[in-house]
Amino acid sequence: MKYRVRLDLAFDNEAEARSLMTYAKNLSSKAVNVNEGSANAEIAFCELELCRHDEGLPCEKLERVEVRT
Repeated sequence: MKYRVRLDLAFDNEAEARSLMTYAKNLSSKAVNVNEGSANAEIAFCELELCRHDEGLPCEKLERVEVRT
């Protein structure tokens, strides 16, 4: 059994978004993947995006960190 946290939070302030990303990256060293190495593997990750949906535009990925053991 695993304990999973999923977040999808939008911020008006870039510094706040980056602060949460930094915190998540620091914790990622303790995270594990589910069924790693098998066809149904679920890779843990954190992602920082520039969301422009309020402008009618798509998101732009700024940073992605994947947990690999």
